[in-house]
Amino acid sequence: MALSVRQRPLLKELTTLGLGGAALAEAVVRAEADLDELGRFISDSGGRPFVLGGGSNLLAEDHDLDLVLLSVRNAGTPERSGDTLRCGAGTRLPSLLKFCEEAGLSGLEALAGIPGSVGGAVAMNAGSYGTEIKDALARIRLWTPQRGLFWVEARDCSFGYRHFAPPEGTGRPLVWEAEFSLTPAEPGAVRAKVRETLDQKKATQPIAARSAGCVFKNPPGQSAGRLLDEAGFKGKRLGNMGFSELHANFLVNLGGGRSAEALELLENARAVVLERFGTRLELEVIVLS
Repeated sequence: MALSVRQRPLLKELTTLGLGGAALAEAVVRAEADLDELGRFISDSGGRPFVLGGGSNLLAEDHDLDLVLLSVRNAGTPERSGDTLRCGAGTRLPSLLKFCEEAGLSGLEALAGIPGSVGGAVAMNAGSYGTEIKDALARIRLWTPQRGLFWVEARDCSFGYRHFAPPEGTGRPLVWEAEFSLTPAEPGAVRAKVRETLDQKKATQPIAARSAGCVFKNPPGQSAGRLLDEAGFKGKRLGNMGFSELHANFLVNLGGGRSAEALELLENARAVVLERFGTRLELEVIVLS
């Protein structure tokens, strides 16, 4: 299978926030054989490589960007061996949770309502309600142009709040596969826990809106959403971008929004929160500029 390359893809069509101009190119990797061509493609492209994932945590600027997007689409069907589950980085989180429900495997239910891919979730150590993907992660299969494919143990990696770093000396790898150590449970119990998480998020978060999820990290011991709410930013709009009326830490595209509006809103919010509470908010969303 030959590496699939698309020229000048629009980031607004590839991100959940719906913002962004054209990248230089997008390489779609579906099989291990495609990786043999990927290293050469990256070096020949002349652009900055960026692994796209599900596009759910990105704010891309509306002009042309010198990025070469790497999209992993190796979803397939997750493979179960006892309590261990192995899946491709391109697997969407809702599909992974559906498999866990049917297989009776517990440990990933807190990822319900997150629209991204397994690779992106590992790269950002995604989580909610006190649970992170690292809690169930056993091994990760990575790829770099220099080393090709190789496995690393999750315990040898560094994880933090929305942060993942491979073992020292690995470079900046692409996540290809992940292996999880899960707990057997009744399928109905797993399904109920996923549904409970989804219902809770639907009641408090705009999960159906064009959003990039939470835009600011929670400061230690504090809630970014609460700080933004008390600073008057819940429901605040600028043009066609605005903070959600359900959850102040969610920036939503109300239709035809522009990246300049989004960035100005974020800067205004950071300045007001710093002035009122003395707390400097750190971006969780990745800005592509």
